[in-house]
Amino acid sequence: MTFTESHYENAVLQLFQERLGYACVYGPDVERDYRSPLYEDALLPALQRVNPGVPVDALREAVYKLKNFESGTLLQKNMVFTDYLQNGVPVKYFENGGERSTLVYLLDFKNPANNDFTVANQWTVIENSEKRPDVILFVNGLPLVVAELKSPSREETDASAAYRQLRNYIHEIPSLFIYNALCVMSDMATSKAGTITSGEDRYMEWKTTDGGYENTQHAKFDTFFEGLFEKIVFWTL
Repeated sequence: MTFTESHYENAVLQLFQERLGYACVYGPDVERDYRSPLYEDALLPALQRVNPGVPVDALREAVYKLKNFESGTLLQKNMVFTDYLQNGVPVKYFENGGERSTLVYLLDFKNPANNDFTVANQWTVIENSEKRPDVILFVNGLPLVVAELKSPSREETDASAAYRQLRNYIHEIPSLFIYNALCVMSDMATSKAGTITSGEDRYMEWKTTDGGYENTQHAKFDTFFEGLFEKIVFWTL
């Protein structure tokens, strides 16, 4: 039996679900606004968990700011989001008749288990056109990683084709990449990660799950995904 791109996608999803403990959702099963790349069903509950005691109005203001960035380039918006991710979203809200301000934190860095880790496949985003990336990793409803997979059995496609597809996504559905921390291209034999500004030659492999490198030219795909996206390791990137 030919190992198709669909088989590879399912193998990656199974790895995230069974070995790494991520929740798994199939994009078409989630009722949502396709013009927003966020997984909003997970976002507000996660913010409530990460920010106990913060009024819901403040949390909703943070969600509003996450969905409405001021004008600027994709890179500028990504930099603003990265600051939110690292330092919290500054918000103002009214309480007892007065205006107050606080920071709404998007992630619980001290306790990774307090966050929501979800892997989704076939997550539709509509912007300049309609696109459906293979795999997206959400943390607290934020699409931090986009992975494009190519069939290991088709000679005409490879990891370079996955890179070109990622660049196409950045052009066609840039709003998804406002929240991006890493892009992944993989054809099973070769798996590499980079950022939205990385050229293909700047994408890097990850050859360890425990600090000891595999003695191979290319790490196996499971070593790459387990090593890079195990929750504790992912947290330190």
